[in-house]
Parts: sequence; C-alpha cells; structure tokens
Amino acid sequence: MAQSHRPNGTDSGARSTATTTASRGGGLLRLGAPPVAATALTATVALYMTLVAFGNITDFGTNQQFVQHVLSMDTTFKDPDLMWRAVESPALQNAAYVAVIVWGTLAALVLLAATWFWITGLRRDAYDRARAASTVGLVMVLLLFGLGFLAIGGEWFAMWQSSDWNGLDAAARNVALAAFTLLVVHLPGVRRPAAEQV
Repeated sequence: MAQSHRPNGTDSGARSTATTTASRGGGLLRLGAPPVAATALTATVALYMTLVAFGNITDFGTNQQFVQHVLSMDTTFKDPDLMWRAVESPALQNAAYVAVIVWGTLAALVLLAATWFWITGLRRDAYDRARAASTVGLVMVLLLFGLGFLAIGGEWFAMWQSSDWNGLDAAARNVALAAFTLLVVHLPGVRRPAAEQV
C-alpha cells in the first residue's frame, strides 16, 4: 500500500535504470559476450607478439640466421632465373632483420595498449578506442607475416623451396590468428546499438 503514494514516473525510472545497469554488468561481463571475446583474443595476440619481440631481442642470433638464409636464398633450388633476387650483403640482411624486430615490437606495444583499452572499456561500454588500437596493431601483424613472410619471403625469395629455413606455416598461423581476431573485434555485437548509447 505504501508504494501507491510513489509517483509512477519515479518508480518506472528506477526500474529502467536498474535494468540497464544489470544488463550492462551482467551481459557484458559474460564470458561469451563479444567484447569479452575481443578482449581475450587481442590479449592473446598481444602476448604472442610481445614474446616474439622479446625472443628476437634477447636471442638475436637465432632468427638472424633465418633471415640471412631466406634473403640469400642459399637453401632454395637455386634456379638461375630466380637467384638474381638474392640479397647477399650482411649489412642489408641485418637491416631487414632489425626492421622486422622494430615492426614486431611496435605491433606488440600497440596491442598491449589495445588490451588495456578493452579491459577498461568493459566497465563502461567504451570500445571505440580499443577497437581502433586493436585494428592498427592487428593490421601491423598481418603486414608483417602476410606481406613480409608469406608474400615477400615465401614468393619473392622462394622460401617455399627451402626445407631447412621455411617459415610459411608459422606465418600462415599468425595471419589466421590476427585475421580472426580482427573479425571478432569488428563484430556488430561488440558495439552497442545506437539507442543504448544515448
């Protein structure tokens, strides 16, 4: 009976606010919610790229050999029609390797920032900055492994012909992971409907 003296607008407004708050908190923090999936996948790629960069910097020589063999094309079929593409200058080989390390490190930093933006955005439904940062970082990964390793390394320097220094499978996995993550980041469900953003 006491509730009959409460104005209808106040009661319905309180219920609406409670419902909105519950839907944001309960819905967005579910493990299967698109923003949570985007956060998890971005964090996965960020961690992977961070470990790759860390490994290249602390164990410089291992992948340096890989780059040198790929660019010199010394383990390919050595077809005379292709060998003119080989880069045999150690200075150029090392410059290419350092460029790969710098690019990969920058991609890792961008993705780590994107992960932080996703985590903080989950609490207040703010995903634009996270989505933008993820997109930049993931495209950097796609360029590194897709353009750099699959196209240039695999085809131009005929890495597919080498049985010892062939990174095509690993590059393809990295491209697939980054591309899938990019698709999830841009799923319609990650962005709230316009009516809810008002």
